[in-house]
Amino acid sequence: MKAYLDLLEYIIKNGEKKEDRTNTGTISSFGHQIEFDLQDGFPAVTTKSLAWKGVVSELLWFLEGSNDERRLAEIRFNKNRSELTDLNNFSTIWTDNADSQGKDLGYLNTETEKILGPVYGVQWRDWSGIDQINELLNSLKNNPDSRRHILSAWNVSELNKMALPPCHVMSQFYISNGMISCHMYQRSADMFLGVPFNIASYALLLSIFAEILDLKPKRFIHSFGDAHIYLNSIDQVKEQISREPKPLPTLKIPTLNSIEDLKKFKVDDFILENYDPHPPIKARMAV
Repeated sequence: MKAYLDLLEYIIKNGEKKEDRTNTGTISSFGHQIEFDLQDGFPAVTTKSLAWKGVVSELLWFLEGSNDERRLAEIRFNKNRSELTDLNNFSTIWTDNADSQGKDLGYLNTETEKILGPVYGVQWRDWSGIDQINELLNSLKNNPDSRRHILSAWNVSELNKMALPPCHVMSQFYISNGMISCHMYQRSADMFLGVPFNIASYALLLSIFAEILDLKPKRFIHSFGDAHIYLNSIDQVKEQISREPKPLPTLKIPTLNSIEDLKKFKVDDFILENYDPHPPIKARMAV
């Protein structure tokens, strides 16, 4: 994870102060790229603890095609809908967006249903009737040398219906010598809170695709537009980059033959072995 830590340090030293929609303020730098070789280990940040169950549950939620934040909570906490009424115990990283932007868009959100509009999972599984995930997997299997293995969430005609327009906009997949790689472009990147989550999420997605296609996961390349650190996280970032990285963990996932097989499994079936990070570093998410 040295490339990630080096980018944090570069932004602290060279970024410029900019205002943002949350009114928190950022130090920002534009146009960067880092990459990870999954053959060297799973890229889970070790200089603080990664919310691994949050990573897994959100990706499973995306791959279901859901737009209901309470469904994400069901997956995350392995609870029935009727058990999720106490938000203090069962909130997710999308709860604040559902409670603020979701309601601003006119979605009649309640304690048991919190609609976010056509966010990532909807676009992945039902872009105007097109299931991008199934089409992508079919293309990767039947035409591995194609240059059109694209997954996109930036549906211009529906951005105004989304509680949060997609930050990780598009990804492309590439097969070579029995291995599969992924290159993702992120237009807006919260480098401290969000990016470790994003790295792990796309590395997990790549690993799931590899398992389904009987390939090995290779490179995850992560490109950034606006790479920023919120002003309320500066001290936390400085603490993080002062820590020595630890060895990367190993990912263990269930046997999968199709994307629908994911319905058989729970968050706890996706395991990071030998993950021994430094203690957490907390910061408030800007919404």
